[in-house]
Amino acid sequence: MAVAVVGLIFSPPAKVAQALENGVDTYRLLNLLGDVFERVRADYVEEPTDQKLIESAITGMLVSLDPHSSYLNAKNFREMQVETRGEFGGLGIEVTMENGLVKVISPIDDTPAFRAGVESGDLITHLNGDPVLGLALSEAVEKMRGPVGSNLKVTIRRAGRDPFDVTITRAVIKIKSVRSHIEGEIGYLRITSFSERTDMGVGKAMEAFHKELGDKLRGVVIDLRNNPGGLLDQAISVSDAFLDKGEIVSTRSRRSEDTQRYNSHPGDLAKGLPIVVLTNGGSASASEIVAGALQDHRRAIILGTKSFGKGSVQTIIPLPGHGAMRLTTARYYTPSGRSIQAVGIEPDIKVEQARIESLKPQSRRRESDLRGALENEVNKDAPEKSGAAEAKPPIKPEDYQLARALDLINGIAMFSSRAAD
Repeated sequence: MAVAVVGLIFSPPAKVAQALENGVDTYRLLNLLGDVFERVRADYVEEPTDQKLIESAITGMLVSLDPHSSYLNAKNFREMQVETRGEFGGLGIEVTMENGLVKVISPIDDTPAFRAGVESGDLITHLNGDPVLGLALSEAVEKMRGPVGSNLKVTIRRAGRDPFDVTITRAVIKIKSVRSHIEGEIGYLRITSFSERTDMGVGKAMEAFHKELGDKLRGVVIDLRNNPGGLLDQAISVSDAFLDKGEIVSTRSRRSEDTQRYNSHPGDLAKGLPIVVLTNGGSASASEIVAGALQDHRRAIILGTKSFGKGSVQTIIPLPGHGAMRLTTARYYTPSGRSIQAVGIEPDIKVEQARIESLKPQSRRRESDLRGALENEVNKDAPEKSGAAEAKPPIKPEDYQLARALDLINGIAMFSSRAAD
């Protein structure tokens, strides 16, 4: 009996046994890694440095997890810190990896890549003739950077056409994340990225709209097209600027206790006026947080096409003396609990971008052209118009999606004013 009790006491529980077994497997695999490391050091055709081998092993470990986890050496870490402040050197594109190729999430407004015609969804296959396949994302990004004024030949694969080359001149990329102007009686707010001062830019733009138009302001268009995202806290601040209450976004990681919820505070910079948010396939990450929050709270109408679908959270973890690692640690969820990941934000009104052409109307007879037609007694004293053609400004190329957004706000404002009357 005593033996049985002793045996019972010292029999490890199932979970403990499993943990011990997993630990043994882990050490066995680490020994495998060490064996490979030593064999490469000893027998590779050219002598590699230990640093290169270790960094390559770390890079391979991280990039195998998902397209957004990566290792940043000290140089890349410094460059990343500069990027979030809104000024850096390069081509001006936000990229990810897809099937071993560099995929353009979106070009940044007024940058060399934007002016060269690079589009969201383009796949970059070669850089200066060298294939991208086989490179880690960080290695491809490093090759795209270079001295300001130098050229880079980029080979692009785009749906519907043969691969083609584009030569882009590198430049210092200065991102003005918020641009604004007034369209008639509607405020137009273009957010190109979410960097450190985006919320301040939005606040100043809204203040300018109210100051210039006052009570005549009919609504606001927030243009998030080709906005690749950026800082989470800025997406939260921008969403908060147009919401009076409620959750903005939640992040959920592997451990339930690490779930975080971010809520809005009273105060709507648009003062309840209609808001239309423009999105497309280049609207990603932080842009999708803003669009999802305003959509779920029915504070804005989302117009355009489905967003990119990047709903994961990357945490930058510094590695003292060795750069940092970018690790995916959580997923984003909209206030209604929707996951953005690989799904994106579906617009409330789907509007594809299109080219607008003005069609010359056919000549038709009108009532006023008929012999003996009655005069309009109200406007009979109005001066007659000359039959000569009036000079008109040339028709400018029109942004079809923006035009539909402006029409929508004007329609809502007109209906609301009639209902009030």
